[in-house]
Amino acid sequence: MPEKKIYKVLIFLIGISAIVRAFLAWALELGNDEVYYWTYALYSDLSHFDHPPMVGFVIQLFSLDLLLDDELFVRFSSVILGSVNTWIIFLIGKKIKDSLTGLYAAFLYTSSIYCFVIAGIFILPDTPQLFFWLLSLYFITGSLLDREYNTKSKLNLVLTGLFLGLGMLSKYTTVFLWFGIISYILIYDRKWLRTKSLYLSAFLTLAVFSPVIWWNIQNNFISITFQGGRVDVLGSRLRFDYFLLEIIGEFLYNNPVNVIIIILSLFGVYKKRIFLAKPDLRFLLFSSLPLIIIFIVFSLFRRTLPHWTAPGYTTLLLIAAAFLREKSLRKKSQKLIPHEIKTAIYLLSFILIIGFIQVNFGIINFYDPQKTNPAELGEKDVSLDIFGWRQIGDGFSEILKKDIKENKIGKEPAIITYRWFPAANLDYYAARQNFIKVLAIGPLYQIHKYYWINQKRGGFRLGMDAYYITTSRDFMHPDSVYSHYFESIETVDTIKIMRGNTHVMNAFVYRMKDLKILPKCSIN
Repeated sequence: MPEKKIYKVLIFLIGISAIVRAFLAWALELGNDEVYYWTYALYSDLSHFDHPPMVGFVIQLFSLDLLLDDELFVRFSSVILGSVNTWIIFLIGKKIKDSLTGLYAAFLYTSSIYCFVIAGIFILPDTPQLFFWLLSLYFITGSLLDREYNTKSKLNLVLTGLFLGLGMLSKYTTVFLWFGIISYILIYDRKWLRTKSLYLSAFLTLAVFSPVIWWNIQNNFISITFQGGRVDVLGSRLRFDYFLLEIIGEFLYNNPVNVIIIILSLFGVYKKRIFLAKPDLRFLLFSSLPLIIIFIVFSLFRRTLPHWTAPGYTTLLLIAAAFLREKSLRKKSQKLIPHEIKTAIYLLSFILIIGFIQVNFGIINFYDPQKTNPAELGEKDVSLDIFGWRQIGDGFSEILKKDIKENKIGKEPAIITYRWFPAANLDYYAARQNFIKVLAIGPLYQIHKYYWINQKRGGFRLGMDAYYITTSRDFMHPDSVYSHYFESIETVDTIKIMRGNTHVMNAFVYRMKDLKILPKCSIN
């Protein structure tokens, strides 16, 4: 296959992918996690309660420090880095086998729901993590897997340490790639233990990651404690329901077709079929399987999330691509794109089309608004995770204007809520356009970063008035959480969320008058 044609197809793939992802990034509302990470850019820091700081930094970079702050530009780093990632995985595939292997890897990457949607449209810590993960893999293939043990390969290893440090500034699980490097060196290539490059690389990772360590020292290691608690299995009983959810989630997130190809390629490895050089194969396995296996084991005891293992599956796509390439060579196929990859792309396209239609038009209605408790309408409709907040923001703006005009609310009112979501949703969609602040009252494990945001915004003052907004998907009456804080709580209005002509959700607005007790919260 002519190289020129391969590159044309690759550029076409990247271009179409970028256009589709940019459109969806513009058209879809931000989800709970995304608006929360927007606060990382709004109030940047050396680290945060839940995650290291990189996701906030990339939002700042690609939105010009939030000068452009609509959904597209909050997510713009995902669109751009997703395109760069496709190019990087092509280069890795080309390096470990040939250009067609790289092209197959690029198509498999594009067909992955995790790579295309979760890290390529939505803005999450996975966006920068996956970029630095793949960049690290690229430089590792130019160092540990380089047949020439020379100055260039040593420099590549040093650069790997730099990018792994940046990856750890994105998400702690990037450390698993270091586990793969050390394991490979100890078992197969101990000559690297005698080179300064390895230790300089490790030092660079630690140096880049050190701000997170410093922030944790200043804040009682709260972030590391929080994340560690999510995977603490001591004293936990077996939960096969969690395990099953994790397996199904991994299967779906990484595209079922891709997972089947990965399984077939690993079976080929087990059967000792040769389709990739042994050093490359060994390293890719060391860089992927430990992350996947460890979180699958954790899922037997604790609730885990399928995207935690996704960088491992993305690494395995390179083995799958080499497997498909060898299959096409063996069959002397003249097809540029194997039918397995076409099937994966078709499945992704189907999911995107159906998902977009469901979110915006509701082809499946889960509730009859005439027969459903208004406080439960839309409760189990997951497509409403990224729909309705614009309407809530517009509806609240009208309520606020009316209340100010009629002197029904005190000066400088805030929106107060009890948890990091919907705090961040209200911050982005309701408070931002009205130039008022959102504060959170509750324990640290519920309000997360809002413990620090409260302080940045001046905290609470006795006698202040506030609004409380809760939706029928996550209803919590203000009397149950704030009746002892305020002199009075009164119902204001209900904002009806419409999808087309269908009433799908409610947002209930309350006025809370005259704060009489200052809330307390501590990180200790």
